[in-house]
Amino acid sequence: MSLSHYVSSLTEEDLKSWLERYRSLGPLPGILLTFAKSFIPPLPTILIVGVNAAVYGLWLGFLYSWIGIVAGCVTTFLIVRSIAGHPWLDRWAQKPKVQKSLAWVRRNAFSYVFLLSLFPVGPFVVINMAAAAARMSFRSFLIAIVFGKAIMVFAVSIIGHDVGRFIERPAELIYVVLFVGVSLYISKKIERRFAENAERRGGDAA
Repeated sequence: MSLSHYVSSLTEEDLKSWLERYRSLGPLPGILLTFAKSFIPPLPTILIVGVNAAVYGLWLGFLYSWIGIVAGCVTTFLIVRSIAGHPWLDRWAQKPKVQKSLAWVRRNAFSYVFLLSLFPVGPFVVINMAAAAARMSFRSFLIAIVFGKAIMVFAVSIIGHDVGRFIERPAELIYVVLFVGVSLYISKKIERRFAENAERRGGDAA
């Protein structure tokens, strides 16, 4: 059985059993599982985040999942940035479809990373690579990832921690939607403030 097939066939019970077996290592197993998502795409994000919340509790499960996912995204971003100019990366970036994507990312870098970070499924590795290849600033990338992943992980953790509650009272999902909206507003305000400060410093330097 290939690694990809094995990983994609993992069940909730498999993950719970693994986490319980290594519970003595504290938060490390939960963090490592979500960290690995950035390097093993077939890992089921929704399942991992939900199981973390079920095993460690809502808040600790959310924290461990968030730390692992953000750390994985940042590591991927920095690796790609460090090999900028490598022939393999240049060949990848020169593909017509990739060129179009990179042009769009350069114009909408923060929104691109933030909005795609909200989804619990998707090509996380490609998103991180594209942001790095498009020369997105590390600060903007970090803000987008920290807020975007926090929203996604928190929403999935809440649902995964008590699925029955939302089945019985689906109206409570409104609170999750409101949380997403408020977080989007706050993150955009922070990004705008950083952008204004950068422009001001650039003007002073000139």
